[in-house]
Amino acid sequence: MNDDSTDTQRRDFLAQGAALTLLALATPALAQSPAMESKKMSDTVQAAFKEMIDWSLKEKRGLTFYVNGQTLGGGVVRWIGNEAVELKSQQFSKIVLRLDRVDGIAQ
Repeated sequence: MNDDSTDTQRRDFLAQGAALTLLALATPALAQSPAMESKKMSDTVQAAFKEMIDWSLKEKRGLTFYVNGQTLGGGVVRWIGNEAVELKSQQFSKIVLRLDRVDGIAQ
């Protein structure tokens, strides 16, 4: 082995060690962060979401869902239990959306 190869391996090893150390230090902070906690919707919000989703299903009209800063549009095709809905849009024939990930819905 030449010195260049050894230096490269040493540098890679130290970089991996540093990344693992940062991950180990950040994990407890992330676990306690309110953003990382499981979202539990209030009964009022669940009722409002259900009302809008049922309207879309009955009227065959689309809704806009706001999910983690992104928008997703589509018409509700069916409920999947109480946890998710199946949507259909011009772009996608089938979209499954977990309701606990939804930040908001627009009509």
